[in-house]
Amino acid sequence: GTAALLWNEIIRENIINFVMNQSKEQRILNFVLQNAVRGDPSSVVDTIDKYCSEKEWAMNVGNEKGKILDKTVEEVSPSVVLELGTYCGYSAVRIARLLKAGACLLTVEFNPKFAAIAKQMIEFAGVQDKVNILEGPSEEIIPQLKKKHEVDTLDFVFLDHWKDRYAPDTILLHECNLLRKGTVLLADNVIFPGAPEFLKYVRNNPHFQCTNFPSHLEYMAVQDAMEKAVFLG
Repeated sequence: GTAALLWNEIIRENIINFVMNQSKEQRILNFVLQNAVRGDPSSVVDTIDKYCSEKEWAMNVGNEKGKILDKTVEEVSPSVVLELGTYCGYSAVRIARLLKAGACLLTVEFNPKFAAIAKQMIEFAGVQDKVNILEGPSEEIIPQLKKKHEVDTLDFVFLDHWKDRYAPDTILLHECNLLRKGTVLLADNVIFPGAPEFLKYVRNNPHFQCTNFPSHLEYMAVQDAMEKAVFLG
């Protein structure tokens, strides 16, 4: 898995970037703009999956784990969602297409280039009314959610950013009183690349009830999993 990621994410990607004079993320967006149906979020999701499974690997949640994400969103039926790690907007579009009327998704992205791509992706999918991209580091944005973004508590949190931020950001969400009884956290990539500190924290914490969903790394046969942690109050 590590060798495959090294090849896809560093060596191969850098060669193509140099030859084509554009980023992989721009290529993904261009493929969507040319092949997906405008205003159809499911078409956008399917088109990204097609590109990333057939042409270039990318760190979206992917379709296999995406179905776990879909099921969780449908079960929670959230009004206020926080996503940590927007990347190209794949999971934001995937979540937003399932949200009820009046619900909102706040998605946090540290990289301004990724945020710019995601903005276009989200608008093309037609879900911009439900999604608000917040640019900056998660540890700065989370404490601002209540005052600056008028969030009372969160119904659902999707963690898919830096794996070493999963545990500290979960603690920060708790400290900022953004979790309520029944808030559901779903964390991607807990096996590969892995989030051991997060798993240790939520599984040994009486405030959380955890469920593990074995799966595979997006677009690969590498073992991975998602961890669902329900806040018990």
